[in-house]
Formats: sequence, C-alpha cells, structure tokens
Amino acid sequence: MPDTPTVGRRERKKAATRQAIADAALELFLEHGFERVSVRDIAERADVSTTTLFAHFPSKEALVFDRDEEVEAELTAAVRERPEGQSVVEALRAHALKSWVPIASDPRLHQFQALVNQTPALREYGERMWMRHAGVLGAVIAEELGREADDLACSALARFVLELPTLAKGRNDPRAAVETVFDLLIHGWQSQHDSKGAIAGSSAP
Repeated sequence: MPDTPTVGRRERKKAATRQAIADAALELFLEHGFERVSVRDIAERADVSTTTLFAHFPSKEALVFDRDEEVEAELTAAVRERPEGQSVVEALRAHALKSWVPIASDPRLHQFQALVNQTPALREYGERMWMRHAGVLGAVIAEELGREADDLACSALARFVLELPTLAKGRNDPRAAVETVFDLLIHGWQSQHDSKGAIAGSSAP
C-alpha cells in the first residue's frame, strides 16, 4: 500500500509547526517591536528549537512575511489555472476579491502595517518581495498571452494589481475599491470619466 496518508500527516505537521512559529513571531513583534525580539524568544514562544525555526524561515524578516511563497504561488495559479474563457484580468479580479478583501477586515492589519512601516529592515524586505512578485506575475501574464517575458503592458498590469491592497487600505468598502480598480483596468480611464460625465468635452488626462 502507498504511504500517502503518512506523507500527508507529515506535511500537515510541518505546516502546523510553521504556522505556530509565524504566529508566535507576529505576537512578539506586535507586543515588543521587531528589533527587541530575538529569534530565541520566538523559538521559546513557539516551543521549538532555533534549528527548527530556521528550517522553516531563512531569516528573522521572513517570519513577518510568512505567506511570501504562498502568495506568489496563488497569483501564478490564478492566471494559469483560470477557467476556460475567462480573461487574465477577470481571473485576477476574482483572486483579489477572494484572497485580499478578507485581509482588509483583519483586526491586526493596522498593527501589522505599522510594524512594517516603522522598521527599515522590514520595509526593505517587503519592497524586495513586492518587486519579485511583480516580476513573476508579469512574466506569467506574458506567457499566458504569448508575449515576451518583459512585455511592458504585462509588467504594468502586474504592478497595478499588486498595488490593490495599498489602494484598498482604509476604504470603508474594500470590495468596492477592488471592483473600481479592476473596472478601470478593463474599461480604461477615459471611458470611466465619460460614463460619469466628469470630463465631457475635455482633453484632461
């Protein structure tokens, strides 16, 4: 008999340990600040060894952005595994509504963003991560559309999409904010203004 159930249990245990470490790290960082918390502190809170911690996370900064690889994989899957007949932009809209809108209502979001903004090392890590995600998403979009990997339009679309969490931040209705941005991406700036009579007869940008 194949040992799939055993492998499944092993993977679930690894995932649970990883999540426990990430949760412990975030709790401590929010309580005391990033710089004042050591890796040993986190390991003790999560009840694991520092060796186990580093087996899951390559650096202290990575503990804060624990969903880095998962987010990138989900973005890629949203484009590559979209239903037949669905456009790339609509697939990304569906992904944003499903995955990003709920995060906007997380009670810890404001604290998390403050932690990152107030910590230079985390800001730099987050910016590098964002650029990597943008590069990967842009290349995947280009591949799906049969264009060059560095196609400007595909790169621009990827960056617009990745700005959504920032644009929706603080909005009373994050879902409406996401819909507005994607309507703009699909229908264009001029048609948005024309439909509302905002710039009728003008040549404003």
